[in-house]
Amino acid sequence: MFSIATSSSSSSPLFNPQNSPKPLFPIASALSGFKTLTENFTVKVQRAENRELNVPLLSPFTIASSRLDSVGNVAIRIVLNSGCVGWGEAPILPSVTAEDQLTAMAKAREACEFLKELPEMKLGHVLQEIGGILPGHRFASVRAGMEMAMIDAAAKSVGVPLWKLFGGASNTITTDITIPIVSPAEASKLAAKYREEGFKTLKLKVGKNLKADVEVLQAIREVHPTCSFILDANEGYKTEEAVDVLEKLHEMEVTPVLFEQPVHRDNWEGLRHVTLVAKDRFGVSVAADESCRDLTDLKKIIKDDVVDVVNIKLAKSGIIEALEVIELARSSGIELMIGGMVETRLAMGFSAHLAAGIGCFRFIDLDTPLLLADDPVQGGYKASGAVYEFTDEGGHGGYLQ
Repeated sequence: MFSIATSSSSSSPLFNPQNSPKPLFPIASALSGFKTLTENFTVKVQRAENRELNVPLLSPFTIASSRLDSVGNVAIRIVLNSGCVGWGEAPILPSVTAEDQLTAMAKAREACEFLKELPEMKLGHVLQEIGGILPGHRFASVRAGMEMAMIDAAAKSVGVPLWKLFGGASNTITTDITIPIVSPAEASKLAAKYREEGFKTLKLKVGKNLKADVEVLQAIREVHPTCSFILDANEGYKTEEAVDVLEKLHEMEVTPVLFEQPVHRDNWEGLRHVTLVAKDRFGVSVAADESCRDLTDLKKIIKDDVVDVVNIKLAKSGIIEALEVIELARSSGIELMIGGMVETRLAMGFSAHLAAGIGCFRFIDLDTPLLLADDPVQGGYKASGAVYEFTDEGGHGGYLQ
């Protein structure tokens, strides 16, 4: 299984992915360049700071478990002794992330002060130290943001874009786009707009009212009849309601490509039941999102054969553990989705680079910067409708003024 380096041999600052050993598994092979960087590249943090990252949304983002009117995240900036600057973002989504913005700001500030006191050491050791001071789910989003900034700075130092560092499978991805819980009329308007912009997969937030959910689906189908659907209930349905919505869609001759987190995170038996019914009766895959926060959750999913797909979100587990989740899921035959919280192009750019580089994600849901009223991020990937394109600039390329 992939893990960051603890070896202290080879202190050469030069980095060449071609010199990495060939691991046993395809995902490990894709990550060999990143593993080599963690083992061999030495860093010293000169400056580290965090700030609030507040951005309004175009319209309220309502899901079964919460409503968001604006983004209140935390941006992290790290400067190495070489002068290379790395940027990260800790996304905050009420009822999903454990941290609120106030807590995230305080913990990020502590972590920044800690990093400035560390002596020069291998990148892998620094990432381990970050995991030590920001442990578990309680601080996973802040941990992800700090790891992003460190990895971005290191990648810039060696002049390697993240999509190449993570395997180089592609320099583009194609994302879906989300329609939150809205009225049928608003859903129809959004679906028509997204059809014109070239989005072929729509992710529909459901789970608050079964009858209303079906009406919204009917309205979308009328204006975008060829689109693929992902349903995301965000834990909103009871077990039988989740089965009922699939039956109603079947009567409408609508088959979603994915049914994401239909029931509560802790309703493992219900989630397994929905997966069996969805697969056997309707040919629909079911994904765990809230039910797969970390390696412990994934091991339970594998042991009990709970779902077909898991949704990787870096803010749920941090970068390092997410890479372990990816490798274990793929080696166990579970398919992968990648998503995010409600994020700017800082965090979403990192996730997008990772998805493009590894190239093993069946479902890509990296759309939230498109839902913001403003884009505070300079540089980074270029979006053309549903397609994101990455350059050869080192790191993820995004930064704040």
